[in-house]
Amino acid sequence: MEKEELLKIRRDLHQIPELGFQEYKTQQYLLNIIKQFKSEHLKIETWRTGIFVLLEGTNPKKTIGYRADIDGLPIQEETTYPFQSKHSGYMHACGHDFHMSIALGILSHFIDNRIEDNLLFLFQPAEEGPGGAEPMLNSEIAGKWRPDLIFALHIAPELPVGTIATKPGLLFANTSELFIDLKGKGGHAAYPHTTNDMVVAAANLVTQMQSIVSRNVDPLDSAVVTIGKITGGTVQNIIAENARLEGTIRTLSVESMDKVKERIEAIVRGLEIGYNCQAAIDYGAMYHQVYNDEALSEEFMSYISEHTDYDVKLSTEAMTGEDFGYMVSKIPGFMFWLGVDSPFGLHHAKLTPNEDAIQVAVDVMSKYIEFKSKSK
Repeated sequence: MEKEELLKIRRDLHQIPELGFQEYKTQQYLLNIIKQFKSEHLKIETWRTGIFVLLEGTNPKKTIGYRADIDGLPIQEETTYPFQSKHSGYMHACGHDFHMSIALGILSHFIDNRIEDNLLFLFQPAEEGPGGAEPMLNSEIAGKWRPDLIFALHIAPELPVGTIATKPGLLFANTSELFIDLKGKGGHAAYPHTTNDMVVAAANLVTQMQSIVSRNVDPLDSAVVTIGKITGGTVQNIIAENARLEGTIRTLSVESMDKVKERIEAIVRGLEIGYNCQAAIDYGAMYHQVYNDEALSEEFMSYISEHTDYDVKLSTEAMTGEDFGYMVSKIPGFMFWLGVDSPFGLHHAKLTPNEDAIQVAVDVMSKYIEFKSKSK
């Protein structure tokens, strides 16, 4: 594919962001492009709103997987693009339009330059939630075409174009959503003694949870407990009968995630007694840490440094979460950051990644996959 074709694809996809497991237009657009690749060695299977694409090798010894996520975010776009989102309130604010375009560019390269090994492209829905990696990898199709290795990338707004960054081992954190519902007894604001106020209970709960990281997590480990939203009550002169807290937990180890949840549950049990209320906890979507295969990621970094003109950097682990973590927990592989030089970061309404990075990624992964197919 020429650069102009990839840019058109990216801009078309940018205009139709859809939420997890609702990517119907996106799936159809991708299928229309993929079906234009005329090859008797290409096999296509749909799974919910995702797609598996298998390109058979000339003499396969293994199957190399490449994953691209396809969903958007519930964000109202504020860029000055002439190709802004046509879906009001939704935006590709995490670069998944880039990820899909890059995957199509890599696929196009190998349609014309078949290698010995099979290539499996996974266009995965619901990365932003509720989580598409686990069910997609556990599907019957993935069982039939299960890859032996798997790779993925994520755009990095803070890095310049031409920069590749990754690290062996832990790259992205364990993450979990957190929802806590409180139910007490409402009543007139003038008679607080006859009620159980859930606004006060919610405020106390937030304060108590701030001690979890500082007093229950190993100081040499890292964890975050953030409550980003609180709702409760109806009007100013009625004591709230219900309250809801919504937040996130992020840790750099599975052990710390278990410890944080254990402490949240203990604190909530105490709150039920102390405020004479009922509470329910829901952890929502939980993402496994992205733990890069150490040998593969070291080999990848060495290959980029020795065989390309791109700049490779050793990154640090991040508290961001990524659904790809489930895939690399089951299959050897790695994820890397792709520099896109945007003044605004991920999940920002003004994210404007530099489109020159698309060709960088296609070039890098095409060369590395060819190298991996030749190596034993």
